[in-house]
Amino acid sequence: MATFPSFSNTLFFIVFASLQCTVSSSRPLLSSTNVYGHSAAEAVGRMDTDTQPQTPVGLRQPQQRSFNSSRRELSYYTSSCATGNPIDDCWRCDPDWESNRKKLADCAIGFGRDAVGGKHGEFYIVTDSSDNDAVTPKPGTLRHAVIQTEPLWIIFSHDMTIVLKEELLMNSYKTIDGRGHDVHISNGPCITMQYVSNIIIHGIHVHDCKPAGNAMVRSSPTHYGWRTISDGDGISLFGARDVWVDHVSLARCTDGLLDAIMGSTAITVSNSYFTQHNKVMLLSHSDDYVADKSMQATIAFNHFGEGLVQRMPRCRHGFFEIVNNDYTHWEMYAIGGSAAPTINSKGNRYTAPANPYAKDVTMRMDTAENKWDTWDWRSEGDLFVNGAFFVPSGAGASSNYEKAATVGPKSSALVGIMTANAGALPCKAGSAC
Repeated sequence: MATFPSFSNTLFFIVFASLQCTVSSSRPLLSSTNVYGHSAAEAVGRMDTDTQPQTPVGLRQPQQRSFNSSRRELSYYTSSCATGNPIDDCWRCDPDWESNRKKLADCAIGFGRDAVGGKHGEFYIVTDSSDNDAVTPKPGTLRHAVIQTEPLWIIFSHDMTIVLKEELLMNSYKTIDGRGHDVHISNGPCITMQYVSNIIIHGIHVHDCKPAGNAMVRSSPTHYGWRTISDGDGISLFGARDVWVDHVSLARCTDGLLDAIMGSTAITVSNSYFTQHNKVMLLSHSDDYVADKSMQATIAFNHFGEGLVQRMPRCRHGFFEIVNNDYTHWEMYAIGGSAAPTINSKGNRYTAPANPYAKDVTMRMDTAENKWDTWDWRSEGDLFVNGAFFVPSGAGASSNYEKAATVGPKSSALVGIMTANAGALPCKAGSAC
């Protein structure tokens, strides 16, 4: 992954010093000093009861997040971290972030804003990068951590590359937090969330993911089952809800970098860096799968970078807000869809490729214009560079946009600084991240 410079100067500090962060915690944190009741130097686990699959919730009511509602003290901020990105400004400037890791859970925005992850659980320290047994995982491994029944905030003891033997099947109420170390999941099957909820994935690299399967894989302390061949996605959501993916670097997977299908909803993908891939992000299963009509997803503050071809994202049926992202490369199109999705594009920067036949940001798949001209697709405050253009459709004042709007966009002129550090961050203990 490319490392982006920090766009810092006095002007940006003055402009953004008044920005605020919303804190939405309603319950006190559990002790941050214990890992399953042991010292933080230990990484042990315990078996517990299984949880049942949870069906996705219905449409979430529109909620415009106000970043003025809970003013924060910004006097200690430096211009390198007070960028105007509401997620980052909520936690990144705290030099004691390592002791306050769970504060991250209060910083989510968009439709995945209620994903608490492991906020109300203990810490689990991954000390072992191996993945030798998908049915009886070794304590101290990532697989052992993610299958536990209780909420857990999962961190890492050192830099590591984890080559998974089979899909990593996550259980509900888990946070994977890679801050402070260089953590890669790569060169094997990757992350799957199937009928689970309340997942946060932050600060890791996911790349070169491959299919696996025709094998037994454990999904909880009390259940394992037969898995057929997987697609080779980087991050896969199947009937999952309340999921937040933030500051993740994704590249070069066999199928999609991030796919959400089969009734998944209440999703936010933010501050992530996508590179070197064809079919980047799929949201919704198929034109015929009408259960995805309740899907709501927020795509915000991401950088869609070099080597990308299409699907940033490709949507069906549901309601999708695409806010303050930086699109610096596509070869076919940026945003596509079928089956009448609602697309609400706000404050993005779209830089078209040199190809004169690929300037259109949008693509309606396999649908005649007299059918898609009623689909609600709009562009508000977007910045178009190098001949890029967005083809709108539908009713400009449609009520559908209320179901695809939770985040008030910043000016598209500021996208560069707000997304400059997209992807996994090189955080170091004792200093602002």
